[in-house]
Amino acid sequence: MSVAGISEVGGLESAQEIMELLQRGNRNRTTEPTSANETSSRSHAVLQVVVEQREKGSGLVAEVLVGKLSMIDLAGSERASQTNNKGLRMIEGANINRSLLALGNCITALADQAGGKQSSFVPYRDSKLTRLLKDSLGGNCRTVMIANISPCHLNYEDTHNTLKYANRAKKIKTKVPDER
Repeated sequence: MSVAGISEVGGLESAQEIMELLQRGNRNRTTEPTSANETSSRSHAVLQVVVEQREKGSGLVAEVLVGKLSMIDLAGSERASQTNNKGLRMIEGANINRSLLALGNCITALADQAGGKQSSFVPYRDSKLTRLLKDSLGGNCRTVMIANISPCHLNYEDTHNTLKYANRAKKIKTKVPDER
């Protein structure tokens, strides 16, 4: 899968090196002012840290334990009518909304499965974002979602929708094996 602006770096050995990559990614993140938000994210940001532990043993095959920490900052959903975007900004907003809709569809299907609907198909392949997040949504993992909401009455509808989204997400059951 090809994702614009993505890079993979290996061989890091310290938390400081990871922090430097995080800062570099943040500097490269695209933000633009809209009527709704002065620093509107025009893309999602994903940082995945994979840690491998290899057992030193006498055999030819060493056991490898792999852990992956994924931190995802989703660009906010903004209504075109609120942003007054035109041209490129409108296209960016439509793409953001399309990927958030695909993520919402996956979350709904996974929540349905957790509720006993076994026939619910999870459409991971509907967007690059959902393919990238597949392990974090329905795999062998522990997942935390932080929903950012506003107390302002002007944002009531967005806050309500965000809370409904988070409520569906909390119903997802992942399969985490017993700890060793």
